Amino acid sequence: MNASSPPNSALYSTLCSSKGLQLMGALRLPSLTSLFATSARSPSLSRRRHHLCLPLRPLSVQSGTAEKEISPELDGLKANQNTRIVDKEKDRVITPRSQDFNAWYLDIISKAELADYGPVRGTMVIRPYGYAIWEAIQEYLNVKFKETGHSNMYFPQFIPYSFIEKEASHVEGFSPELALVTIGGGKELEEKLVVRPTSETIVNHMFTQWIHSYRDLPLMINQWANVTRWEMRTKPFIRTLEFLWQEGHTAHTTLEEAEKEALQMIDVYTKFAYEQAAIPVIAGRKSRVETFAGANRTYTIEAMMGDRKALQAGTSHNLGQNFSQAFGTQFTDENGQRQHVWQTSWAISTRFVGGIIMTHGDDTGLMLPPKLAPVQVVIVPIWKKADERTGVFNATSSVKDTLQAAGIKVKVDDSDQRTPGWKYNFWEMKGVPLRIEIGPRDVSSGTVVISRRDIPGKQGKVFGISMDCSILVAYVKGLLDEIQSCLLERATSFRDCNIVDVSSYDELKEAISEGKWARGPWSARDEDELKIKEETGATIRCFPFEQPQGTKSCLMTGSPAEEVAIFAKSY
Repeated sequence: MNASSPPNSALYSTLCSSKGLQLMGALRLPSLTSLFATSARSPSLSRRRHHLCLPLRPLSVQSGTAEKEISPELDGLKANQNTRIVDKEKDRVITPRSQDFNAWYLDIISKAELADYGPVRGTMVIRPYGYAIWEAIQEYLNVKFKETGHSNMYFPQFIPYSFIEKEASHVEGFSPELALVTIGGGKELEEKLVVRPTSETIVNHMFTQWIHSYRDLPLMINQWANVTRWEMRTKPFIRTLEFLWQEGHTAHTTLEEAEKEALQMIDVYTKFAYEQAAIPVIAGRKSRVETFAGANRTYTIEAMMGDRKALQAGTSHNLGQNFSQAFGTQFTDENGQRQHVWQTSWAISTRFVGGIIMTHGDDTGLMLPPKLAPVQVVIVPIWKKADERTGVFNATSSVKDTLQAAGIKVKVDDSDQRTPGWKYNFWEMKGVPLRIEIGPRDVSSGTVVISRRDIPGKQGKVFGISMDCSILVAYVKGLLDEIQSCLLERATSFRDCNIVDVSSYDELKEAISEGKWARGPWSARDEDELKIKEETGATIRCFPFEQPQGTKSCLMTGSPAEEVAIFAKSY
């Protein structure tokens, strides 16, 4: 398997014309000896909370420049480690986004300890910090799936090849990506097995055994699993031979029920993207060319990444009766007649982790939305003399307990092998939304210093916040909510500044050549859509649910058009 979106946050028109922030050079963590001198605090400075949401740093995307290909071995990760890390202890280098977006992305995955390359070409090892982000996604979606009446279960990873062959368009669409098992137990198998690329076929095989009457419907299940697709070009999290996802499968008595389910689930994904990941996706319907193999309709959420490419972040399919007819999945209706069930399938994968990186990250590293961050607050205790250590540690422990009791995810970095400055940069690189600093003067005044990840430097730092339980918890929770909102506003402004309305093919080509998304009326043939892909590299990402009113003429043919489509280059 491969609803309308929530209202956009208020846009700031000045952001669209702003030249943005000056791009910082490569991040270098200072040597250990150079960072000890900054434990003095200034409690007298402003206690006011900052309400500043800074714009995304613009990228210089040169037209006609081919994207650097990432090898199936995920060699980019290994190459970056060999060429850009001069000294892991003293000189952590992150390639600037504007210089090389792919290298920047791979640097963050490596330096923030999200994933590593696997021994089998095209695979990756998801490290604990990266997996914790996936767990946060799972936790939210699991609740939503159960609220909407779905139950979790699990299907085998190995699927008889004959199952794949039963649905013609399905086998045609997936055949190049299939991984096959032909030998088991040292003997050649009578029938080769497919390593799960998706589960519609085996689900239908089982549904046929479980569904007999209309009383058995609707049947709505979900599974969390791994899938294998033999990709030729890979990119960590975005496209790998094996990845993790959830896939939902439902069976219904009518087409209308299936359509309602497909739309409901794309709406669940849309709200997740906005409210949890702070990614302003555009929800809509895929074109016939881009529809999932075996589906009648595919709905999608499309996200704009920091390099202005589109990422298909989640899909929901109305499968009609295609699979039920192929597998004979039938039920007896209330009139005693045998009918084929109507079905849906829908999925989100670990690709979403890559989307979070490429939407919010900056030259400093990862930037995580607080609602999905494995660590929401990191506390850095600061001391120089042995007699200061006990008081600082006691205050640190008290603040940690206070925040954890309030449900905030806290990490204390009390290691004495690193300087405070090194720790600041390290946790900023890992995208932790807030940092609390506690030194001897803070202990004396009963206050802390708080720094925001989304606002660099002095602008994002506030001194003199009371350690009093009620004051500190309220302040930290307020800041986390503020950061969540600011990330969404920033990403929404960036997206909307990079979508161009077009009315002709020439205008579309110009917009795409500038690295932007093109939005225009469309009613042309599938052949015309394929021509655009061949000539520009762009595809129809979706026909958005939110459509402009009034008469429209197709940008390609000039014929009347009922809908506008969004075209973009994509991952």
